[in-house]
Amino acid sequence: MDESSDSVYGLREDAEFPLIRMADVLFAERMKNTIREWHASLLSKGSSSSEIKQMSTDPNQRFQMVFFKTRPALALSGFTSRQLRVIKAVTKKHFKDLSYIRVAGEATSPQQLIVYTDSNDDKDLLMKEVKEGLRKEAEIKVKSAVGFRHVIDLLSSERKLIVGHNCFLDMAHIYSKFIGPLPLTVEDYVSSIQKYFPCIIDTKILLNANGVFQQRVNKSSTSLSRAFVYICPQIALGVKTSGLADRPCVEVEVQVDENRFLNWNSGAKHEAGYDAFMTGCIFAQACNHLGIDFTLHVLAGGLPKETKLQNYINRLYLSWVSGDIIDLSTGKCTTDTSASSNLKSRYQEISFPSIVLLWGLPSKLKAREIKACIVKVFGPNSISSIYHLDESAVFIQFSKPEMVSKFLEIKETLSRNSDPISVLHPLSDILNADCTHAANYDVYQQICSSPISKKLFADQAEAVGIKHKTASSRAEGEKKGNQVFGKENEVRVFDKKVDDMMSSSYGYSETDRSADSFHLDEALASK
Repeated sequence: MDESSDSVYGLREDAEFPLIRMADVLFAERMKNTIREWHASLLSKGSSSSEIKQMSTDPNQRFQMVFFKTRPALALSGFTSRQLRVIKAVTKKHFKDLSYIRVAGEATSPQQLIVYTDSNDDKDLLMKEVKEGLRKEAEIKVKSAVGFRHVIDLLSSERKLIVGHNCFLDMAHIYSKFIGPLPLTVEDYVSSIQKYFPCIIDTKILLNANGVFQQRVNKSSTSLSRAFVYICPQIALGVKTSGLADRPCVEVEVQVDENRFLNWNSGAKHEAGYDAFMTGCIFAQACNHLGIDFTLHVLAGGLPKETKLQNYINRLYLSWVSGDIIDLSTGKCTTDTSASSNLKSRYQEISFPSIVLLWGLPSKLKAREIKACIVKVFGPNSISSIYHLDESAVFIQFSKPEMVSKFLEIKETLSRNSDPISVLHPLSDILNADCTHAANYDVYQQICSSPISKKLFADQAEAVGIKHKTASSRAEGEKKGNQVFGKENEVRVFDKKVDDMMSSSYGYSETDRSADSFHLDEALASK
């Protein structure tokens, strides 16, 4: 910073500017005479020519008399960069008590000044003052550009209790965007996240681990919006009592601007601000029910040390469907065998070797339409499930891994041929040779491992440079699948936005936030 700022603002001594052109020589002589006249007027203690008087009064002049930190100075304006270099060279060569500097001006562009100093010590002090001013200016610009990072840093430095709902993926995003690249292993991630956020509590864990909450909130209905209605009906529905024992509810004061007043209801889920509000309300009511003096702890800042919360802190769901829970304090994974048993029966186990990724699909193409095309070729029982990754990309899970290679072979064939048979093929509706691309799950991991992040997966794949992949061998797929399910440190992550993508517009009805999410293995490594 010192070296670059010195160069930009004229503090570093440059090699003497050569006056080769005749125009430069003549311009240098004129500038020397003008500066000498101004310099002489300063030394004569007030006596000055009419030209110097005009410098100080006419703002349109190329020279204007000003003061820089109580020192008399000439402000230069309207000169080209080459002319300014000539002026700097003339000042340095002919005037030992004058200093050419560039400082931040009122506008975005810097201001060029010729400043008078009455001694070498004063000149050194001037340079020190200029450098310090530039440093402060740079620090202000950096701080103003940081933005929301200030909030994350403050939460971390204050060791605040972080509260979320099914928030493993949320914490991973915060880490990735504000701390650094996600570590490659769960152990490294857990160790690092604890340094920044030592106390995290997941309200989904809190609701499912408490017997009274389990009775009040059906375990298959612990999505954020539904839990908010059950636990905080006095806020969500206007009902005065929550039905949770006889404890009074924690009062929450809400202030909403006029523009948003009509939207103040629980239907605003998946808006970041409203989601945070619902999560906070649920946590406050849960603390109240557990007998925690919520107000006292908030004022004292000792809520993370509350003994009644210790069984819930730093335990996050990796997968709500499978019941996998990770303890951030130890890095160990456990399984809640009682969690979401009805969801397990509704959703089959993910088999990564059986997955095909399609992207570049028409945006209006629904999951049921894709399935209808595939079953015409592979049979009615060939598809286990189809998940929308976004509006133009889907995961297709076949019932058998060997169907993946067959599907990709057909895609390759249809891409090469344009004969009538290929055009009339049942899969031609979804395997458009010019737009649609297909690959196995390994390619998905490869694309996601890139730091490039686009809104649509098709755009991200193109940015990474992957447009099409042929089928990998069945042995490689099965080996990869065994490694995925056999790894001790497997991580499954829910995408909290997938349930929106899987709404009725894609042929699915909206269900629990986490239930309709597609969990992916090795998310930290894939990131």
